[in-house]
Amino acid sequence: MPALKNVVAVDWRVGKDKIYFFFKDSNTYSRFDIGDDRVPNGYPAPISHSNWHDFHVHAKNLRFGFATTDIHVKANSFNFDQDYLWLFYVDRQIPMVCKYDQDNDKVVSIETVDNSMWSRLGYYFDDIIAGTWWTDSADSMAQFRFLMKNGQSLLLDLNISPFNFDAYYEGHPTLKVVPINNTTWPGLEPYKDRIITAVQNDRTFADSYYYIFLTNNEYITYNIMEDRVEYGPYKVSEKTWPGLLRD
Repeated sequence: MPALKNVVAVDWRVGKDKIYFFFKDSNTYSRFDIGDDRVPNGYPAPISHSNWHDFHVHAKNLRFGFATTDIHVKANSFNFDQDYLWLFYVDRQIPMVCKYDQDNDKVVSIETVDNSMWSRLGYYFDDIIAGTWWTDSADSMAQFRFLMKNGQSLLLDLNISPFNFDAYYEGHPTLKVVPINNTTWPGLEPYKDRIITAVQNDRTFADSYYYIFLTNNEYITYNIMEDRVEYGPYKVSEKTWPGLLRD
């Protein structure tokens, strides 16, 4: 059975929810269909312009990524329910971010992290393993959490108002560094040094889950709304993630 390593998982919110897994060693990817609970036939597939467009040349250098809805959308644009995928990677040792339009399946922009709305991440970029939009608060629509390889995590709030889509341009983001322990991430501390990647399942009629993948082909399910480990670790297998470990 293949080992799950050097992989980055990202969530896809357009249409039926999916999770994409980028296997960097082979420059291939797989699509896990959440509703069908499996990877369909034909995956893993080579990463190319035909499936990831202008981003495909950067996929080997992907570090982490996640999706958002209605963030970085200007007021009066009448473009609500806009889903973007933020793909963070390195180009010639420079941290970069690709804004990918999920609705139209194309790259919107590519810029350095330092010159983007994510500039607060620049100092910690090399240590970040995974990140996700943390949608458990009515106070701000732009809270994020990042897991790092040094047993720490980042809590980022872009301070975007749910009623003012232009607030990003005049807001004051805040960033906190906190250890991964039983207070900040209940249940996760014993596994903090084994994290490979993580991805959110934004469930419509139930609490959202954050799947945290570990070494030794294991994963943990973290309940975002209840802010605790729901279960795990379990083995990644043909029973738990059908098709994911396919050659």
